[in-house]
Amino acid sequence: MADKNVINLVKILIGTAWIDGKIQPEEREYLNRIAHEKGVADEAEIQPLLNEFTSVKPSECYEWVKQYLGDRPTSEECQQLLEAISGLIYSDGMVDTEEAKLLTELQSLDPSNPSGVQSSNTVLKAIRSLYQRWIAKLE
Repeated sequence: MADKNVINLVKILIGTAWIDGKIQPEEREYLNRIAHEKGVADEAEIQPLLNEFTSVKPSECYEWVKQYLGDRPTSEECQQLLEAISGLIYSDGMVDTEEAKLLTELQSLDPSNPSGVQSSNTVLKAIRSLYQRWIAKLE
């Protein structure tokens, strides 16, 4: 049996891919790679989601994020989840409005970042940084 946190993380990534209403081909490829790397592709909770037998509503994705982080997430936990989600979001080279909202919401949960205005700037910086790394990998 795989680690419950790993399963929950992969569920969040799948939910993030669905947040704009459909999974893009690049997101599908990314999700399959991550699920196999983490050893959870054949888990009962993951398989129907990964194979798109079941769609995920945005509210489910947000609920999974809250469950994953708990009541008092550390800054490190928030940043790790932000990076994992950003990797998925950039796999198709586009950031949908719903995806940006999720990143902003996640950033607002970070205890090291009490300011809402500051959080959107931090999210934009994180997005810019990840996007630059993604582009660098393609070159």
